[in-house]
Amino acid sequence: MQFPKKDNYSVDELYKMANAMRQDLIKMLTKAGSGHSAGPLGTMEIWTALYFHILNHNPKKPDWEERDRLVLSCGHICPARYTVMAHAGYFPHDWLWTLRKWGSPLQGHPEREKLPGVETTSGPLGSGLSQAAGMAYAAKMDGKKWRTYVIMSDGEQEAGQTWEAAMFAGKNNLYNLTGIIDRNNIQINGYTEDVMPLEPLEEKYKAFGWHVIHIDGHNIQEIIDATNHAKAVYEDPTLIIAHTIPGRGVEFMEREFEWHGKPPKAGAESAEALKEIRTLGGKIRSEHE
Repeated sequence: MQFPKKDNYSVDELYKMANAMRQDLIKMLTKAGSGHSAGPLGTMEIWTALYFHILNHNPKKPDWEERDRLVLSCGHICPARYTVMAHAGYFPHDWLWTLRKWGSPLQGHPEREKLPGVETTSGPLGSGLSQAAGMAYAAKMDGKKWRTYVIMSDGEQEAGQTWEAAMFAGKNNLYNLTGIIDRNNIQINGYTEDVMPLEPLEEKYKAFGWHVIHIDGHNIQEIIDATNHAKAVYEDPTLIIAHTIPGRGVEFMEREFEWHGKPPKAGAESAEALKEIRTLGGKIRSEHE
């Protein structure tokens, strides 16, 4: 199914959409028998807000020149992006059940040449900010009004290339670039602050010339407000540090780094995950709302 085309969804509608798409996410991961659960579940509000409220885009014309560019740096969370793109109308909904299958355009990491609407092929962590900074720089040079967004994981901040790109973006005052870090505090082999401490993360980006905003990554209104705030910053690139709970909506997955790179098993595990999500009644609300 696709959600009906509307110019403006209410925040309540967006929460219900995110809930429905979390259910699809569990089903597609279970059917694939492989893939990542924690990050996709934890970022669903971000993806929903981007595709159904924030981005200037056209699913019927994925190569439209004036579209906003959205780069996914941490490609392993692409099941969330695929789910939202299907509901937005980029491709048939039943493609979701082909995730990670041989010949499917929905691979374990997105491939630009196989799936319309995907700006970059992502796999090696840490390269997305460089790609996004290049796009934003080109738009600034050409006087284009479209914006570039890049979603990054917190774990990939350990990659040196990220900081080269951060320095480039700050030096060139890329005000048309908005970075979003999924600050869920986990990576494949543990908790970020145990593996390679990232804090003080805000101060590091500020030192490279970025404007930094902290938000609750499950609060859709805060996500929308932060991207609007970024549009009003004319001097610097903006970084949104979105604090999220990995595995959000499924209690036995939440905050457990072991769920970074595995799907729920078919049967009782998958059924329990779906039951917990459905019990939410369409709303995963921030404690601050």
